[in-house]
Amino acid sequence: MVSVVQNVAIDCADAYELARFWSRVTGRPLHPEDGPGSRETQVQLTAEGPVLYFNQVPEPKAVKNRIHLCLRPETSRDQEVDRLLELGATFVADHREPDGSGWAVLADPEGNEFCVLRSASDRAAVNP
Repeated sequence: MVSVVQNVAIDCADAYELARFWSRVTGRPLHPEDGPGSRETQVQLTAEGPVLYFNQVPEPKAVKNRIHLCLRPETSRDQEVDRLLELGATFVADHREPDGSGWAVLADPEGNEFCVLRSASDRAAVNP
């Protein structure tokens, strides 16, 4: 027997607004019943797969995430970093290497860290 991941839960101060950010990041829709003021909001990542589940809580984020999302963009990593910064992310740390390897660490509007990895095209350019 095995367990299936149902969702990835993210505590936050404003569930709907943070879900809107992640909806724009992933290009995936919010749950149709969610709207402004919703204390619980979901972003459906795939038709059958797990969802990002945003749960409004009273306490603020206090320390570094113990679990985080890693994104593999369809465009280049650097183009995606620029796009996410325009959406409201903040730059946390740069682990990109001169040879093209590595990743960038960003944070969503509530300070939750996530990584942007190399895209398939970035990887192919280095490892033909």
